[in-house]
Amino acid sequence: MQIRHAGPDDASAVAGVYVRSWQVAFAGLVPQRYLDAMDASRDEPGWKSRIAETQWPSSGVLVTETETGIVGFASFGPSEEAPGIAEIGTLYTLPEVWGTGIGKQLMLATLATLKQADYPQAALWVLEDNERARRFYEAAGWRPDGAAVVDTTGGASLNKLRYSRPLG
Repeated sequence: MQIRHAGPDDASAVAGVYVRSWQVAFAGLVPQRYLDAMDASRDEPGWKSRIAETQWPSSGVLVTETETGIVGFASFGPSEEAPGIAEIGTLYTLPEVWGTGIGKQLMLATLATLKQADYPQAALWVLEDNERARRFYEAAGWRPDGAAVVDTTGGASLNKLRYSRPLG
């Protein structure tokens, strides 16, 4: 397993991991018609742009690669709500590698990068009903900080909680 900076050629694989992970992780949480309509080829240009806009180490996309190809990724940058605080916008792995430690290694690499960028604290958002993800983040030292929003992805009202943790 290798964790590295994403390049423009990785956008297709990142989009594929994003869609596959969503379709499995959010089944029963997000309307199924929304999940079924997700299309990696439609998401690829957005990921290509996001990767191209990297300002390492304060923002970027890390990918986890095995002999089978890219199996996970994380994107991060400065928080829009709290300047000086980092935000992990995405952290996804293929369902086939859940429980193998790959997600944990990706999280550790992302936190190390945020420390390198001198962020004092990091935040991320998680669906309140996504118990698997919440257990993963809590095991990595993240805690809910009291902030919450309602997201309307796919036409459903979904409660999201903000988690945060110090980086020092």
